[in-house]
Amino acid sequence: MKKIQILVLLFLVSVVNAQKVQSPSKSLTVNFGLDNEGKPNYYVTLKDKKVVNQSFLGLKLKDGTDFTKGFTVENSNTSTFDEVWKPVLGEQSAIRNNYNELVITLVQKANDKKLSIIFRVFDEGVAFRYSFPKQPNLNYFVISDEVSEFNLTGNHNSFWIPGDFDSQEYEYNETLLSDIDTQKLNLNNGIGVKSISGKHVVQSPLMMKSKDGVYLNIFEAAVVDYPVMHLNLDTKTFGFTSLLVPNAIGDKAYLRTPSVSPWRTIIISTDARDILNSKMILNLNEPSKIEDTSWIKPMKYVGIWWEMHVGKSTWDYAGSQNAQNTESRELIASGKHGATTENTMRYIDFAAKHGFDGVLVEGWNVGWEDWFGNWKEDVFDFITPYPDFDLKAVNDYAKSKGVKMIMHHETSGSVANYERHLDRAMDLMKQYGYPAVKSGYVGKIIPRGEFHDGQTMVNHFNFVAKRMADNKLMVNSHESSRPTGYHRTYPNYIAAEAARGNEFNAWSNGNPPMHETILPFTRLLGGPMDYTPGIFEIKMSFYDKTKKEQVHTTLAKQLALYVTMYSPLQMAADLPENYEKHLDAFQFIKDVPADWQETKYIEAEPGDYITVARKDKKSEKWFLGAITDENARQTEIILDFLSPNKKYEAVIYQDGKDADWEKNPKSYAIKTIQVTSKSKIKLLLAKGGGTAISFKPIN
Repeated sequence: MKKIQILVLLFLVSVVNAQKVQSPSKSLTVNFGLDNEGKPNYYVTLKDKKVVNQSFLGLKLKDGTDFTKGFTVENSNTSTFDEVWKPVLGEQSAIRNNYNELVITLVQKANDKKLSIIFRVFDEGVAFRYSFPKQPNLNYFVISDEVSEFNLTGNHNSFWIPGDFDSQEYEYNETLLSDIDTQKLNLNNGIGVKSISGKHVVQSPLMMKSKDGVYLNIFEAAVVDYPVMHLNLDTKTFGFTSLLVPNAIGDKAYLRTPSVSPWRTIIISTDARDILNSKMILNLNEPSKIEDTSWIKPMKYVGIWWEMHVGKSTWDYAGSQNAQNTESRELIASGKHGATTENTMRYIDFAAKHGFDGVLVEGWNVGWEDWFGNWKEDVFDFITPYPDFDLKAVNDYAKSKGVKMIMHHETSGSVANYERHLDRAMDLMKQYGYPAVKSGYVGKIIPRGEFHDGQTMVNHFNFVAKRMADNKLMVNSHESSRPTGYHRTYPNYIAAEAARGNEFNAWSNGNPPMHETILPFTRLLGGPMDYTPGIFEIKMSFYDKTKKEQVHTTLAKQLALYVTMYSPLQMAADLPENYEKHLDAFQFIKDVPADWQETKYIEAEPGDYITVARKDKKSEKWFLGAITDENARQTEIILDFLSPNKKYEAVIYQDGKDADWEKNPKSYAIKTIQVTSKSKIKLLLAKGGGTAISFKPIN
């Protein structure tokens, strides 16, 4: 009898602490509760079916405070939020932000310390974060661990890259959860700095699909003053636990009350297109802090960049650290330097002729000779050009042609050095009218011992965006931590790399054909990616007959990427002379915009294919991109996204009949037809191929 009473009491405690919050459509439900040890936990259902099993929540502080148990509920409240806001740049001109919220304030009576957990439930997913209210017994504190759990209901198919604290530049692996093992990877993949943190540790965003067709994506939003979250898998239970990136002495985050953690997110749907359509990550970030955003504009650009990757030229002026006069210490030109005044003017002429907004020049400034791999601190000053690059002449010439120059700041990973020089570097940009900068963080980080994904570096990347905003400058970061929607708050953070980009195809094992069909389900959920598409000379043997490397797509797929890989900053990455040989195909790159009014995902399956249509923000034109993996694909789509009662001229850029990403990647065909919203188009995609279509209304 006594045993029965105890069980009843435990049940009553559970019921008293149990609370739930549903999505606006009531399809998703989060159930929160405390167990008999006062441990906070949650589970998630999709239409009454569990998609996340009971998962525990909490954190541990360095002072010994254990925020994982011993809690009682002090109070809770629910609310509803619904708004429509307009991004400065984006995939659509208006975004709805609609969710139901549950806030639970927990207290540990033993030490009178409080912790709040906030849940927001959208129709497409669930988010939660920790809030540390102002309180007498907690002021400054250090997080030693966050133990948020994501316990899944089965051995899902997953698309993952290893949990590397320094790089996301990996090709994706498609395996069951039980087969995740970073020690089985071939790491001869062109990545210079690796800090893989465990056998079963993966990065988020983590894309998954259950055996019964539920798509799940675990990620985070609004990472501010906090390290990046990786995920540690228990391969037996299929449960993930958050793993925060440490700093140089092993601590995870230094905080002060009141403060909040980033949002932990789970996007959930039975339709893969809903994952791509989701704006939940953006909606969980704060609104823009920039009042006047008129200077933030999309850009299409060319640049001195790909020619270094293919070996035509070099970033450095002298060729090596020994290529200098031993008496005067002056550098001796190697003759292969790419960023010369003459070569830059050639790119400016090309940009002006074909209507591009900007020209990027890498390797323009002194310091490139001897820094890589040497963990050197004072490499660049970001203001001193090489002897063969005339800053004033180049910028005067660009201005005369109506072209903007894009600055390049390679920090060499020496963040302390970059911050010391940042204001002077921005002054130079403003002096010559540079609207944007591409920053780079190749190599080990200085301060030494810090990781690219730690709190110090997250704060640095956000700090640079803020300082650039203060000076009305846009920033595109490479080798940074991956974005988590912060470009809503600072829309001048126009793009980032933070994934394995197109350049890996030039000198490594490259990116497999499925790579671009996965990135929109993962990396691009957090923000636009500077993937640098548009390579027409596919095989590197064109430059050196001994080379076997190549781009793992057809030429037509390179065109389609301008639509499937969203970015308001888009590069035509190949050499001008390669475009001059294919001006008919190049026309699509000239025509396609980089800012959109509306987006319609027509077909999608991670790792297999994506078809998307987008409407230009400034006109009635539509553009379509369709891509596939290593398998050829045939499909038929209805053009019901077009305006009714209108005729359109459709220019179709497609794979040739004999196209194949490996055997014949440059085979393409172009045809023009008339269509309406009732028309159907058959898409014939080669292996590793794609189709790009422009739709122009006929008056």
